[in-house]
Amino acid sequence: MKKAPSYETQELREFARVLRGRRTIDQYIQTPVPEDLVHEAIEVATWAPNHYMTEPWRFILLGRETVGRVIDLCAEIVCAQKGPELGEHKRKTWSEKPGWLVVTCRYDDDKLREREDYAACSAAVQNFMLYLWKAGIGSKWTSGPITRDEGLFEIIGADPAKEFVVGMIWFGYPKITPSQVRQPVDDVLTKLP
Repeated sequence: MKKAPSYETQELREFARVLRGRRTIDQYIQTPVPEDLVHEAIEVATWAPNHYMTEPWRFILLGRETVGRVIDLCAEIVCAQKGPELGEHKRKTWSEKPGWLVVTCRYDDDKLREREDYAACSAAVQNFMLYLWKAGIGSKWTSGPITRDEGLFEIIGADPAKEFVVGMIWFGYPKITPSQVRQPVDDVLTKLP
């Protein structure tokens, strides 16, 4: 008879430490992240569960020129909505983000399939972020108004009739890693007989 595997292993505890330790990072040091590591993280991201193996995601890695165009668009949007001072503040803070990745998901005529595909893309983003975190790279997943702006789609070469932005992911070496707490599991768990 086969013995049940033990869940009391160092490897499993280390995995839990990585999961619990990941934080959203807002401030980065300006050391570039090795491109090979980013490619590896994207490859790992594609192993996220996806219903019917649709692989609905697309990863768009932005270079400095494209990032500059996105920052200009963001500053323009914020300036129009909240004034030039806040537009320039946004330009400055966004210019400090060293790595940029946009993740998109295909639309589907079947709305249930589209919902499942969005969930798969979200799992892929989490895989990407956790892989980088284990390598000492922090990230932030943003889905603000710019991710729905037609100008962004034009800049990144995406067709807004065929795909939508799941998120823009900033990544880099953390300057500051915030602390955090979560509710006790008994506060969020419902057990049914």
